[in-house]
This record gives sequence, structure tokens and C-alpha cells, in this order.
Amino acid sequence: MIKRTSKQHIEKILSTNSSWKILDIGCGYGASKYANTICDIQNLSEFYKDRKFVQLKEKKLPFLDKEFDFVIASHVLEHVHDIEFFISELERVSKKGFIEVPTKLEDNLVFENKKDHLWHMDFDDVGNKLLIENKKQYFEPVLTVSTIKNLNKIFRKSLVIELLWENKIDYSFNKNTKNNFDKISVFNLFKKYFSKKIRMLIK
Repeated sequence: MIKRTSKQHIEKILSTNSSWKILDIGCGYGASKYANTICDIQNLSEFYKDRKFVQLKEKKLPFLDKEFDFVIASHVLEHVHDIEFFISELERVSKKGFIEVPTKLEDNLVFENKKDHLWHMDFDDVGNKLLIENKKQYFEPVLTVSTIKNLNKIFRKSLVIELLWENKIDYSFNKNTKNNFDKISVFNLFKKYFSKKIRMLIK
């Protein structure tokens, strides 16, 4: 089962289950305050001295089957080469979890995402299924990570997909999507915008 949720709802669940073993994977320096185990490809053991830190050195997650009550994977899936295997590993090590990924809009807006992200994701609200496809760059990015974080405070639902899963992560994977679209020119968009502004001033 997988369905839409919100980060606020997840934090409420975690705050009322203090006995849970909670894993935050691929979080860098931004681990959830509720996670008691952190896992990342970087060695952040000095940063997370007050919690258990495990460095990820292989493809398989270094944990036992169903070792955790909850696993957090926030802005991780879009980076993973073998995303199908990674999803199966999340299901293996935990009973349930939270997934957060950027929408196609956010993915196209941010400079850093152009080279770092491999997949685009959407969510089928009818079939309750994560939809995964090869990333497409619809237009040249115009924003930095810090700017998108500020916009996220206002337009969060348009910029991120927040999902709660339990037992199984239902998804559909389309590997054969082609870039059969006309790329949107941001330059032309700005040109039209300023042209309209000038015409309004003249009037």
C-alpha cells in the first residue's frame, strides 16, 4: 500500500511512537530528528555522534530483514541508478516508511537537479501507485537549491510528492519514454513577459 501524505502528518506519527526503530537513508546532514539510525554514502559519523550512523558502501542496505519500524527516504530515489533494487531494499528492511521526491516541475526548475537526478516521478491517485520514468529536461533550469527551498514553503504541494507506504511500494516503471517534445525556451518566456510589461507601460 502506498498513498499520498504530508511531512507534517508523518512527523506526528513518529512523535507518538518513540519506541520505533527509525532509519533515515541518504539524508546527508539533514536527518529527521526522529531517526535513531542514519545511513549515507558519505561518512558522517562525526556529525551524528549522538545517533547510530552506518555508512553505505555496497548496493545492498547493511541491515537485517524488517530491522526497522519505519524508514525515511527523502529526495533519494531520483538519484539511485538501480531504483527497482533500492525500492525492494526499502521494503526488505522496514515495515513502512516515508518517501519524498521532487515533482517534474521542481526537477526542471533547479540547476543542480539537471546533472544529479536520473528519474522523474509522479503519483497515480486512482491506482495508488508511484510512476517512474526517465528524466526529461523540458526547459533550462533557472533556480538554485536555496531558492527552491524558500518557494517550497509556499508551493510545497506543487514541488514535492510526499508518500506513506506500508508492506509494499506499488509502482510502475516506464523505461522507454522518449524526449519527443519541443523544449520550452525560458529565454523566450522572459522575452514575452518583458514585452508585455513594456506594452502595458506604454498604454
